[in-house]
Amino acid sequence: MPLLKPLPADSTPELADDFALFESILGFVPNSLLTMQRRPTIVKAFGQLTRAVMAPDGAVDPGFKRLIAHMASTGAGCRYCQAHSLLAAEIQGISREKLEALWEFRTNPEFSDPERAALEFAIAAGSVPNAVDGEIMENLRRNWEEDQIVEILAAICLYGFLNRWNDSMATELEQGPASLARDLLGEGQWDAGKHGPAED
Repeated sequence: MPLLKPLPADSTPELADDFALFESILGFVPNSLLTMQRRPTIVKAFGQLTRAVMAPDGAVDPGFKRLIAHMASTGAGCRYCQAHSLLAAEIQGISREKLEALWEFRTNPEFSDPERAALEFAIAAGSVPNAVDGEIMENLRRNWEEDQIVEILAAICLYGFLNRWNDSMATELEQGPASLARDLLGEGQWDAGKHGPAED
């Protein structure tokens, strides 16, 4: 059961534009923001950071940034964000084949060496305690430019906020991302955990 219940999206009319951003990313306003709207300035600030980090004209592909977010969220253990980042990656054009091969990224030909370096970094950076070491950093530097590294880490950190928010709040996971996560991560191997419906 969530710590706080989400409020209806129309509870805070001045957040309409901010909520529209997340509808464009996911197709709906996530429960995390519907809870967060009790402090509208936090939603607005988070929306501004999301626009900057996930900008479509950035130095890193927007869909791939969602895969980075997924790996960081997995390192952090947040099932809510694991599911949301998969859905956002698919909406941003990452193929189903690539999503299905995600956890074979170290060896699967769907992934390039730069992608492997970034995903390895994301797992380590999302973990507590942080597991980024010299070898992981050197591999990242070998494969990405400095502005790209900043953007990769920004995506990890953006989801770091969401990982803490949603796991502490036990935010209920919406049906769409929950279904996709079960399909891609394996029925019986993945479940919503504390993010499942209250009646579970």
